[in-house]
Amino acid sequence: MLSYYWSLALHSMWRSKVLTVLMVVAIGLGIGASMTMLTVLHVMSGDPLPGRSHVLFYPHVDPLPLKFSTAADYDPADNMTWPDAMALLKARRATRQAAMAGGEVLVRAPLHGNSPFLIDGRYTTADFFAMFGVPFAAGEGWSADDDAARARLVVLSTSLARKLFGDAGAVGRSVRLDDTDYRVVGVIADWQPEPLFYSDSVSRTFGATDQFFMPLSVAVDLKLAGTGNFSGWGHDEDNTKMVSPTTSWLQFWVQLDSPDAVAAYRQFLVDYSAQQKALGRFEREPSQARLDTLAQRLDHQHLVPGDVRLQLWLALSFLVVCVLNIVALLLAKFLRRSGELSVRRALGARRRDIFLQLGMEALAIGVIGGVLGLLLAQVGLWSVRQRPDDYAQLASMDVSMLAMTFALSIAACLLAGFIPAWRASRVPPALQMKQL
Repeated sequence: MLSYYWSLALHSMWRSKVLTVLMVVAIGLGIGASMTMLTVLHVMSGDPLPGRSHVLFYPHVDPLPLKFSTAADYDPADNMTWPDAMALLKARRATRQAAMAGGEVLVRAPLHGNSPFLIDGRYTTADFFAMFGVPFAAGEGWSADDDAARARLVVLSTSLARKLFGDAGAVGRSVRLDDTDYRVVGVIADWQPEPLFYSDSVSRTFGATDQFFMPLSVAVDLKLAGTGNFSGWGHDEDNTKMVSPTTSWLQFWVQLDSPDAVAAYRQFLVDYSAQQKALGRFEREPSQARLDTLAQRLDHQHLVPGDVRLQLWLALSFLVVCVLNIVALLLAKFLRRSGELSVRRALGARRRDIFLQLGMEALAIGVIGGVLGLLLAQVGLWSVRQRPDDYAQLASMDVSMLAMTFALSIAACLLAGFIPAWRASRVPPALQMKQL
C-alpha cells in the first residue's frame, strides 16, 4: 500500500511541477544553510579524544588576590603558576598528571640546503603521552626520571621528522633547537585532536598540531619562548616569571579512572587551596577550587566563536521560514484537490488512507529537497573553507552529518505536511461531491 501511495505522490508532484519546484527549492535552501552551520558547529564542538575524554580532568585553583578583577574576557586563574603545577605534579594523587605549555623554537635543519625555521610545539612532562594516548610511529616518550634529570630529549611529529631527516630514521639522531642539541627519542604518528583541547585558550586551538614535544623542565632552565598567555599579578622580571608564584602560564591535566578518584582529587584541591591560604599565599576561599571535565573545560574556553552561533540561529530561523512557506503551499495544493480526494473517500478510502497518501507526498518532497540541501551545504562548506579562520579547514561533512541532512529534510517536510494532510483528510466528501 505504501508503494502505491508513493507512486500517487510522484504522479501528483509531476502534475504540479511549479509548486513542486518551489517547495523543493525552499526546503533545499533551508536545509543547505542549516546544515552548513550545523556542520561547522559539529566539528568545532566534537569530542577531541573519544574513548578517553571521560577520564581526563582539568584542575583549577585560584591564586589571584582578592583585589584582582576577573571581569575581563580572560581569567589568569585558568592557567597555573609553576609552584602550583609542580606541587600537584609531585603529589601524584591522580593516575597520571602532566603540566604543559605551548612553545616556539628555531630549528637548525641538519639536511643540506634547509634554512633555519620556526616551529610550534609543547613543553610538557612525561605522563603527557600515556595520558592522552598519543600514538608513536617510532620510539617513545621520556620518563619522569628524564624530567627530573632535565634531559635534553625531544619527540617530533612525523612531518617534522621527515622534513629534517628524510626517510632515514629520526630516533637516536640529534637535532638543534635554538642553540641546544636534543636527542630524538620518539616520532609520533598522525595525531591531531580537534580542537587542541590541552592548549591555552589564547593559543591556536584548531588546525596545525604540535611539531615537537620536550621536557618542561628543560624549557624553564633554558628560558625558551612560550606561545601561550603569561598573566602576572605581581612584579616579576622577565627572567623569573616562568617560576614565579604570581604568574600563571601552565596548563595542567590529570587522569582519574573512577568516580571515587574524582571525588578524592576534588577534595585534594580544596585541601591544597586551604593549605596555601593558611600559608598566606592564597587569599580566596578554598571552595573555589574545582575539577573540570574535558567538556566543561572546552565550554569554559568558549572555543565556538559567537558569530558562528549567531549564524547558526539565523540559518535555523531561515529554515523555519522555509517550512512555513511549504505549509502554505501544501495546504493550497491539497485543498485544491478536494474533489479528487472526495471521490476516493466515496469509493471507500478512509481518512487515514488520505492522510497517508498526502503524507507520502510530503515525504517525497523531503527526500528530493534533502538531495538539493546536501549539494547546497557542500557549496556552503566550501565557502567556509575559504575563510582565514583556523577552524575553517575542518568544515567538512562526516557520515553522521550526511545522514542528519536527509533526516532533517524529511522531518521538516513531514512536519510541514502534517496540518495540510490532516486538513485535507477532514474535508466532508458529500459537500465536494455536490460540486462535481
